[in-house]
Amino acid sequence: MNSPPALAPPRRRAPASAKSEQRVRDILRVGRDVFSERGYEHATTTEIAQRLGISEATVFTYFHGKRELCTRVIEDWYDEIIAVIEAGLPRQRDTRAQLEFFVRTHLRLFLTQGTGLCALVLSEGRSKGQEALGDAFAPLQRRYTAPLMDLLARGQASGEIRRDVPLRLLRTMVLGPMEHLLWEAVLQQRPMDADETASGLLTVLYPAIQAPKAELAALRRLRADIELALQGAGSASA
Repeated sequence: MNSPPALAPPRRRAPASAKSEQRVRDILRVGRDVFSERGYEHATTTEIAQRLGISEATVFTYFHGKRELCTRVIEDWYDEIIAVIEAGLPRQRDTRAQLEFFVRTHLRLFLTQGTGLCALVLSEGRSKGQEALGDAFAPLQRRYTAPLMDLLARGQASGEIRRDVPLRLLRTMVLGPMEHLLWEAVLQQRPMDADETASGLLTVLYPAIQAPKAELAALRRLRADIELALQGAGSASA
């Protein structure tokens, strides 16, 4: 009979002093650099400590080990991307524009601000086991995709996104191609223009998830708006 999996130890909590908080920020900053440059397997807490001019024991004061530190680095990186996406989505005019913004921002930030971390997530994200990162990344991935799920749910509620396809499948239809494109760009080092790729992807993707007759309804609304504007212009010139 298999024994139950061991529970991960709770994250160490930094003391509430300003000096300790700054130390944690420094460790995370340098940790991001080292994990980006070395990948998870070859990164070491020893190198992180050396770059900071502190002892490795000081790193372990705030983090149980490399796995927890790497998870926190990715968590903070995801939080930064989520903040950009959540701030920009409400400024887009409709569901299609919001979806294109999500795809473009996702590709742009993964490519221009976090290529090394992107490679780490793609290569380690599916790994399993007590020391692997895949299980640790799962809750981060769910939190990261929450804005997309909300966007798609709102699109279904407004009649812009088809309702006969489950949200989980719609999410996969969006994220699956992006992951493949990032895999090619980052791990196979194929050049990719994030803005051009996002536009092309939406051209193919959106008709597949758009609600039937939604495009026709949008054209009718546009025609009505134009007719109303023309009427207003005619009244003003009379």
